[in-house]
Amino acid sequence: MSDTRTHLLIIGGGPAGTQAATTAAMKGGRVTVIEKDIVGGAAHLWDCIPSKTMAASALRHTSVRNAVQLGLINDPGRVDVHVLSERITEITADINAKWINLLDSQQVDIIRGTGRFVGPNEAIVETADGDKRISFDKALISTGSAPRVPDWAEVDRERVLTSRDCYDLPEVPEHLVVIGSGVTGVEFAHIFESMGADVSLVVSRRQILPHRDPEVAAVLEEDFLERGVRLVIGARAGSIDLTADGVSVVCNDGRVISGSHALLAVGSVPLTDGLGLDAAGIETDHGYIPVDEYQRTSVPHIYAAGDVTGQMPLSSVASMQGRKIAHHALNLPVEPLDYSKVAEAIFTEPEIASVGLVDVAAAAEGRKVRTTKVPFASNARSVLQHFTRGFVKVTSDPATGVVLGGTIVGHRASELIGVLALAVQAQVSAQTLLETLMVHPSMTEAISDAAE
Repeated sequence: MSDTRTHLLIIGGGPAGTQAATTAAMKGGRVTVIEKDIVGGAAHLWDCIPSKTMAASALRHTSVRNAVQLGLINDPGRVDVHVLSERITEITADINAKWINLLDSQQVDIIRGTGRFVGPNEAIVETADGDKRISFDKALISTGSAPRVPDWAEVDRERVLTSRDCYDLPEVPEHLVVIGSGVTGVEFAHIFESMGADVSLVVSRRQILPHRDPEVAAVLEEDFLERGVRLVIGARAGSIDLTADGVSVVCNDGRVISGSHALLAVGSVPLTDGLGLDAAGIETDHGYIPVDEYQRTSVPHIYAAGDVTGQMPLSSVASMQGRKIAHHALNLPVEPLDYSKVAEAIFTEPEIASVGLVDVAAAAEGRKVRTTKVPFASNARSVLQHFTRGFVKVTSDPATGVVLGGTIVGHRASELIGVLALAVQAQVSAQTLLETLMVHPSMTEAISDAAE
């Protein structure tokens, strides 16, 4: 008897691909996943999880370094980068193994190799055992992205690094010059300073995190300066020269920043070359794959998700896209993803998290909102933990009182933002937040206080 189930071919086993695969399999679809490297996703398991593992170690090290402020003996110790590297490897390997076991249990066919389209309903996989031709009903492209390396830089993985070269360094850099002050740049500046490196951060605009609320950027800048991070404001790197004992980063305005290592944190590029998109009739825009509200490409039965689309480059977004694609591909009811309600975070210390409509965006749109703010310096739990830097801002509709969004800058903001994310999703009023009895003392009290 022939198999009449919808066959979904997935090229790229990242967060979008794996979530689409397991969801489609649970819903009765027949699924094939093509992955050449690591199931779970290179961007996820080479970028997100390793960097947050390093951030966790960095936070602990900073806490020990500042322990005297809590009445403890101050013995900062040192960072064993080899143990940290082994821990990262163990964690990513464990996640990879768990995904493979889950997909195997659902009878998802995993093919190790590189896939490319040779037509709108056919693909070829290059494997170690030769080429394999696959016909499909629906397909998903979720091949992710890689760190961008500008023309003026040459990465040697020893002195000149990308974010993916930071996880197995032989030692903590003596002086790291971070080029780029977006999310990746500030996270690694925080990580390596916390581990004992001198850090210079090259900031091409007038503030770090150039697309964020200036009030948010100011809090992190203040923390960096207090830590001793050198902020090179208004400098755009133009070249990196290797020296006898390190690197020299030459900026377009003539400034030169010397260090032992340089880290490029200047964005990412989509991995769409070699996929045979033309053969399938799929349109692209500067390497990215445009999609509609259901993640369909210009070829309606072929979807794209994750970093290749140029949408919000978050693992959580990619996973949700994959889940929704699986439903749509199997003709099951599904609503498009509402990007205006996505929570996101930056894993520095203090952390930065936001969701929904924030006051700065509202002002740019000319929209009237009510914004209330409470500093963590007035929160009992923050004071006793000695994490008083930052604030909670809640944005609501002045007419209805419904919470539209908010920003949290502070310790564990990535966890606290969940309260506001749920409020935005459920259209909870600020009054309801105010009347919700939070644990005392807790940092969540600052959220209800900000709703007042």
